[in-house]
Amino acid sequence: MSESHAAAAAAAPAVQSDAARVLQDVFGFSSFRGAQEPIVERVLAGQDTVVLMPTGGGKSLCYQLPALLRPGVGIVVSPLIALMHDQVEALRLLGVKASFWNSTTTIEETSAIRRDLLAGNLDLLYVAPERLLMPSFLATLNDIANGPGIALFAIDEAHCVSQWGHDFRPEYLRIAEVTSYFPRVPRIALTATADAITRREIHDRLRLLEAREFVSSFDRPNIRYVVEEKQDVRAQLLRFLQTGDDGASFRGSCGIVYAQSRKRTDEIAEMLRKEGYDALSYHAGLGSDVRSAVQQRFRREDGVIVVATIAFGMGIDKPDVRFVAHVDLPKSLEGYYQETGRAGRDGEPAVAWMAYGLADVVQQRSFILSSDGSPEHQRVDQMKLDAMLGYAEAATCRRRLLLAYFDEESGDCGNCDVCLDPPELWDATVPAQKVLSAVIRTGQRFGAGHVIDVLTGKLTAKVEQWDHQELPTFGVGADLSGPEWRSVVRQLVARGVLSPDPTRMGALTVTEASRPILEGTARVELRRLSAAPAKVRKTRTSSSRGAAESTASDDDKALFEILRDERRVIADAESVPAYVVLPDRTLWELVTTRPATTDELLAVNGIGPVKAEKYGATFLALIAAHAPAVRP
Repeated sequence: MSESHAAAAAAAPAVQSDAARVLQDVFGFSSFRGAQEPIVERVLAGQDTVVLMPTGGGKSLCYQLPALLRPGVGIVVSPLIALMHDQVEALRLLGVKASFWNSTTTIEETSAIRRDLLAGNLDLLYVAPERLLMPSFLATLNDIANGPGIALFAIDEAHCVSQWGHDFRPEYLRIAEVTSYFPRVPRIALTATADAITRREIHDRLRLLEAREFVSSFDRPNIRYVVEEKQDVRAQLLRFLQTGDDGASFRGSCGIVYAQSRKRTDEIAEMLRKEGYDALSYHAGLGSDVRSAVQQRFRREDGVIVVATIAFGMGIDKPDVRFVAHVDLPKSLEGYYQETGRAGRDGEPAVAWMAYGLADVVQQRSFILSSDGSPEHQRVDQMKLDAMLGYAEAATCRRRLLLAYFDEESGDCGNCDVCLDPPELWDATVPAQKVLSAVIRTGQRFGAGHVIDVLTGKLTAKVEQWDHQELPTFGVGADLSGPEWRSVVRQLVARGVLSPDPTRMGALTVTEASRPILEGTARVELRRLSAAPAKVRKTRTSSSRGAAESTASDDDKALFEILRDERRVIADAESVPAYVVLPDRTLWELVTTRPATTDELLAVNGIGPVKAEKYGATFLALIAAHAPAVRP
């Protein structure tokens, strides 16, 4: 622990624990959240720990705080440069001696970091897994262990160790080789996303067999989940952005739009720019300088929308992302949870919106079949895709299904499109039989479009080419529209009754699950296709502007803008994102409490002695100069 931190801790009341003193004096928080306290106590005691905590739940504190209290430097293994930069910038503003050592570090910076490490002048060092595995870095670790000491090893984004997962990184498989050389140094592995298989791999592959596992709720109640049937996805995305979730536009809000291909990413970003949005594309086909510039703008500016492949997002520490949109179906619920988890890290209302169609299923299955994975890997990937498809076609609470996937039980959330606008269910047994019959009679060699043409009696060139107008199923489905039949087909695919073959252009085939339906021994109940887009009902708590602002008076809003402008000036001068100086939640607490003294300022969550000393006088003066609010 650095001298400044030790002095601050010594000055606090003796009845307060060391951890609680550092929590208040360094991080500016009066109390721990959730399981943070027992996790911190376990690491301080030198015991191995595995932490599963949702994005925004406070995982970083679980290793940052013990690193300040234990002798030596805390080594944090992180797979992403952007995350390292965010964390180090935020820590330095708190007075913590932190640094990162990665591919962007210059030779001069590397030499300075090594000197600081050997002199015991660093509290935390962030490194990429590739750096950790280098023999030269292992030699440096040995020198540190024999000198100032190693406080702990924190393995962030620990789900990257899973070969079954969506973010597998082979370097993670060798992390345990390095940590095994330092058996007395506690290890803490952390992730926001891990199903049962991934949890076992974290314990096994990181050699954390005796580690206690802390599992917090995966629920993000401030995120509203909405899914629409994909039709004209660009028009649907625009409608979502223009109407928001409470009738207000998302214009001026930060957001992420995920797409599968680089081409679609560029096209959607261009379309959004033409509509007046500050939109940027991000994918692996862009140069590293371009990608870095996009990340910097997203982190430091307000109202930026990034349209990206899944290469973007993991490790982004921006708290005020108001929406995450998917214009293509993700390949797994883990990936979907990870990506949507970028929204609403500040606890304010946010929306996870997705549009998907049957073509997405065909595309994802094609990716699985063309992958280099073993048959077992492909089988697991297919199971994950099936779970994702089941979520997309849910007729019950989406949050309930999402949490159940991570072995967490919950009731209906009241904050997803299904809960807010329950779908009408109908007896679709006969339509299901008609679809299955049409698939079989056309030889199980055609996609959904042709099968629907046969059912609706549409005399196309392909129908005539194959004489399918002569089939007994031709025209038997004229009572339903094309979109209604697509909904039926999609839901039967989601239930595993029909299977599109990606090797034959999505040709529909029947599965064994179709037998009881064809024999008339099973009833099929499906969601009826709604004529309107998925509703996101207008409620106060769903405001894209945030709960605090939506209930604030004009006087409060005016003061907030004054404080916000000053925060921007400070952030620009410090060359850091505005939220690193003070997050919106802290600004709103300043607005509502109107502190007049330093002691009152220190009672505000997120403001400790360091920030109070650096920024306190400025903010107190602005609050005092503003006309006082009239309080009841």
